[in-house]
Amino acid sequence: MDKKDMRIITVDDSSTMRRIIKNTLLRLGFKNVIEADNGVSGLAALGENKVDLVITDWNMPEMDGLQFVKAIRASEEYKHLPILMITTEAAKEDILEALRSGVNNYIVKPFTPETLKEKLGKVIGIEI
Repeated sequence: MDKKDMRIITVDDSSTMRRIIKNTLLRLGFKNVIEADNGVSGLAALGENKVDLVITDWNMPEMDGLQFVKAIRASEEYKHLPILMITTEAAKEDILEALRSGVNNYIVKPFTPETLKEKLGKVIGIEI
C-alpha cells in the first residue's frame, strides 16, 4: 500500500499534540489523517472509518491508551492493526506494559520528526 493511500488515526487528548503529529504525517507524505481525543472516540472513529494505522497517547480521559489498545486487540476486526504509542511514560516498565498490551512500537515525548518517521517505517514495514 502506498503511504498516501493509508488512513491513519491519531488519538490524543491534546489538540496541540494531534496537530503536531498530523502536520508531521502530512509532511512525510501521508494524506489521510483523522483525529480522536480519547479511546472512546477513537473506537467510534474506527467503527466509522477504514483505518490502516493507529497512533495513540497513553494518558487520556474516559479511556486511556492502554485500554484503547486492549480494546483494539480484543476486536476480531481490528486486532491486527499496527499501533504506535506516543507518550510521556518513559520508564522501562511502562514501555514493557505497553508492548504487552499490544502496541507495535513506542515513542517517548518529546520526539523529533525523524523519530516518528523511523518508528512509523518499522511499524508499517515500508520506507518512508
